[in-house]
Amino acid sequence: MLETVAIWGITSKTVSTFMLIWAVYSQYIPRHIRTQLEIYFYKLLGWLSFYIHIKFTEHNEEGLKRSENYDAIRNYLSTNTAARAQRLKANESKNSKSLVLGMDDHEEVEDVFNGVKVKWSSNVKEIETRSNYGRNTSYEQRFFTLTFHRRHRGMIIESYLTHVLREGKAIGVRNRERKLYTNNSSSEWYPWSSGKWSNVPFHHPASFETLGMDPEKKERIKKDLVKFSKGKDYYKKVGKPWKRGYLLFGPPGTGKSTMISAIANFLDYDVYDLELTTVKDNSELKKLLLDTKGKSIIVIEDIDCSLDLTGQRKTKKEEDEEEDKEEKKKDKKKEEDEKKSRVTLSGLLNSIDGLWSACSDEKIIIFTTNFVDKLDPALIRRGRMDNHIEMSYCRFEAFKVLAKNYLDIESHELYGEIKRLLEETDMSPADVAETLMPKSDEEDADVCIKRLVKTVEEEKEKARKVAEEEEKNKAEKEEKRTKKTDEEAEKKKTEEEEKKVKGSEENGDLSEKNGTN
Repeated sequence: MLETVAIWGITSKTVSTFMLIWAVYSQYIPRHIRTQLEIYFYKLLGWLSFYIHIKFTEHNEEGLKRSENYDAIRNYLSTNTAARAQRLKANESKNSKSLVLGMDDHEEVEDVFNGVKVKWSSNVKEIETRSNYGRNTSYEQRFFTLTFHRRHRGMIIESYLTHVLREGKAIGVRNRERKLYTNNSSSEWYPWSSGKWSNVPFHHPASFETLGMDPEKKERIKKDLVKFSKGKDYYKKVGKPWKRGYLLFGPPGTGKSTMISAIANFLDYDVYDLELTTVKDNSELKKLLLDTKGKSIIVIEDIDCSLDLTGQRKTKKEEDEEEDKEEKKKDKKKEEDEKKSRVTLSGLLNSIDGLWSACSDEKIIIFTTNFVDKLDPALIRRGRMDNHIEMSYCRFEAFKVLAKNYLDIESHELYGEIKRLLEETDMSPADVAETLMPKSDEEDADVCIKRLVKTVEEEKEKARKVAEEEEKNKAEKEEKRTKKTDEEAEKKKTEEEEKKVKGSEENGDLSEKNGTN
């Protein structure tokens, strides 16, 4: 008993002494000296230890892009070693009845490969930094560490790591849950974290089969998408980044957003909804796009309403004049300008089609707009927006698709009347679909079809009245313009006659004066 007490006494004194030394070391030894001492300490451990450690960080050294190797290792460990871990981290899968279990932070597990034991550890380290404004911030840096005996170096590096990455990527593909992403404000970004994008599971049910569009046009789009998805070697052969641009344009309610969802479901791609107004400048835009993955669609909806990207590019003289005006207003608008996005047309073009666009493969970029004529031609030229798809008003072929979807019918006695009306009236697929949708259990297909006929007739009459009103206003404006022109001509004629009379009188007075002299 006394020996036990003595041992505990010695141990407590040793711990206390160590803590005192460590406090003195941390407080009084300068940081750069501590860094050098730690480097030599780890070197000494390396000479004395028979084990090798390999570190796999969550992000690359610049913090611009998430490491694919880290994700593959995480997938591998979650599937192959989670059963042996003491502490686990539970995440929901797209099947809400099951959970995906992974290693918790600071947990260790063993793995065996070809009779060789290795050890994996999951680590997280909190790092403090000081911003340019003097504010201290902290962030978490996650990493995996692989430990193995040095006599197995060749086998681990050449075979085991290849096996882990291959299996991890395959598991990621099998368990992949498609996501809908939206970009965060840069104030929410932190180094070595995935804070640039927030996401939710993407479960939109749209498909090309349910899309209200001409079947032949849909088939052409599907063939184009299939050709792109299989074109990795072809794009490499012709020397182009593996990406493709689509411009969806047309009036509101014609299915542009639904088309994006149908494309995503058809190709099994993620969707990144890029909100330009929250992007501070061109540099942030590049970082956001670098943080996107392959097999994805990058969407900028209503690009004609996004910042000042719609007008023609200005001449040098106009730019100089605007710079002078901006200098005069600089002090008044300084606070506002700090809040506004400074993404430029040039910055957007370089991000989607410049050198930075080749940093990742298999991406589709989609712009949508209601007014294609407002966009700068440089933004939508071929090579940037390769395929221009007009989302038009609902015609008879599109109506038949909607009738099949909503009412499960393929023919009706009023189809002929509907065909005539839709060819004469501009009505969006969204309006047609809403009219076809039954509003109660008592409404059948016949009721819905008759309601559509009535609605289209009302729209046709409304369009006729609007056209007549516009024609009337146009005639009144023309009449006013003609009247104004005639009045100006009459006024000019009167002034010329008065000028002639005045000139004659002056000449007469001059002659009379000369005669008197």
